[in-house]
This record gives sequence, structure tokens and C-alpha cells, in this order.
Amino acid sequence: SMLEGAGNERMNRQILFSAIPQGLPVPSDFSLVETPAPKPAEGQILVRHLFLGLSPSARLRMAGDSDYSAGMPLGKPFQGQVLGIVEESRNPDFAIGDYLLVNGGWQEFSVTSGKSAIRIDPALGPVSTALGLLGTSGMTAYVGLLDIGQPKPGETVVVSAASGSVGSVVGQIAKLHGCRVVGIAGGPEKCAYAVDTLGFDACLDHRLPDLPQRLADATPSGIDVSFENVGGAVRDAVWPLLNDFGRVVLCGMIADYQNVEGLKGPDWFPILMHRLTVRGFLLRDHADRRGEFLRTVSTWYREGKIQYREDIAQGLENAPSAFIRLLRGENFGKAIVRISDV
Repeated sequence: SMLEGAGNERMNRQILFSAIPQGLPVPSDFSLVETPAPKPAEGQILVRHLFLGLSPSARLRMAGDSDYSAGMPLGKPFQGQVLGIVEESRNPDFAIGDYLLVNGGWQEFSVTSGKSAIRIDPALGPVSTALGLLGTSGMTAYVGLLDIGQPKPGETVVVSAASGSVGSVVGQIAKLHGCRVVGIAGGPEKCAYAVDTLGFDACLDHRLPDLPQRLADATPSGIDVSFENVGGAVRDAVWPLLNDFGRVVLCGMIADYQNVEGLKGPDWFPILMHRLTVRGFLLRDHADRRGEFLRTVSTWYREGKIQYREDIAQGLENAPSAFIRLLRGENFGKAIVRISDV
């Protein structure tokens, strides 16, 4: 056959970003194609993709350029962070078998100069944790809570998306710092996990009625730190309960990602009267904290002080459905896709 004649060329399956979604993405916004695997040029490396990390913020890049990020190009592999292994190296800085984090996108292989690659130490934990607990999610939790939230022992911390890859770590670090921690999550299973496994003091199901009253009951001393991952109705329940000099860590607003134009701003009066600090937070400003974060959180993880859960879809072809599930809040733990075996 022609394939045999091609010298047994290795193929690379890719999922392309093929249409800009209206509202929630649908499967037809993605397309699966197969092309020959790329070959590294001088100075490059070939990376085989093991795990793909999924993040809700990718939804913003599907809408074109914004203040937040550059838009994702149509007809190219969907962009995303990948944990991969070096299979071929024409760059003396990288050896075959090195584990790397690369922005390799939704495909089985990529080539890179390695300039923006991050080397992963497999001794710190299972390599997939580089996409979550020991990666962007965990560092977002660590830096956002400690640097911006500045929790003090005895204070009350409320965290939304409490069972997710950021919120679960925020709550556990707050507990390690002597705080009362109240989570907000979708559904009884996630709430039970936050209390029973993660050690939160309480967790409220935002799908049940009367969240504002239930949150008030769960925070008798008010709220000192709000770690905001969701926005929307959840934020509206938190704001009236903030204490004087409360801190709001504005990390994400997943409820509003489909509707960035229609956002209503905060109510300014409580910010003034309660002398609140409301701070937007993007991890890219805090690269200097990575070494300390990795040492601290990997130690907590190995000592069993931090629990971490992954929601793993199997196979590249299931990345679109896993991403849509994530945007619907149906994932349970850090959403990742296993592309190939370690």
C-alpha cells in the first residue's frame, strides 16, 4: 500500500480549532485530522505528548483577541498545555526522556526549540501533577491566597469552585494557615468531598436555593477572604458578607466567560464602606514565586497534608467532550486527557 511505501512514517493525530463557538462550545467546533509527525530541525526537540491539561480560560481565547489573551487561530491545533517526554533531541540542552511542560496543543507530537519549555522533576510527584497541583492550578492557589488574600489564623476564607483544581488547593492551604474555610461547589458529591476529604469546615451546593442565606449561616463571623473563581450569582452571595478590610482575590469568573461583554461591575458602595481590597490576579505576574511554591506544595503533598484529585479522559479524541464537560462544571478534579502512556 502507499502507507508502506512512505517508509512507515509516524502519524500525528491533531484536534483543530475549526469554528468560533456561539455560547458553550459544541463538538463540531473541533475537528480531528491526521498528518505526518513533525521532525525536529537543528536546535529543536520532538516531544511526545503524555497528558493534556484543560483550563476554562481557553474558552476566552476561542472568541478572538481580548485584553486577557491573544485569540486562538482557526484551523490550527487547539491550544493547551501539555506534559510530554523528549523523544528526539537536536538541542544539547535537552536529553531523550526529559519530562517537559510545553504549550504543545491538542495533538500527539510537537516540535519546539524548548525556549518556553519547563522541565519537570518526576521526583516531586506523579508527572501529571505538573499540569495541576504542581503546575498552574496549584501555583494560582498558592500565590493568590497567600500573596493577595493574606489569610490570618482564625479568619474565614470562602472559595468558589471548591472541588476544582484551584479551589481545592486554596481551601487546604487556608486550613494549613489556621482559617475557617467554607467552599461553594456544584452538587452534593463535590461538597461532601470538600468537607470529608479536603477538610473544609463547610461546603455549600450552589445549585440549591437560597445560597445567600445558607452562606450567611455558614459564616457567622463574616468573610475575610473571598477567593473568586466563578463570578455571577456566587459572587453576589459573597459580597454582602465581607468584613471590614476584607480581601477579594479575583482569579476567575467562569460563570461569565460566555458573556464577557454583558458583565456588570461590582457594587462600589461596600468597597468604600468596608474598606475592601479587590485585586485582579494573573499568575503570569508571579513567575519568581515558582521555586518556593514547588518546594512547599510538593512537600505538603508527599506528607499527605494536601489531597489532589484528577479527572482523566482517555485518548486525544475525547479532549473536546472533556473540555465541554469542564465548562459545564461536570468535571470532578483537575481535568486532563491522557494522550499516550508514560
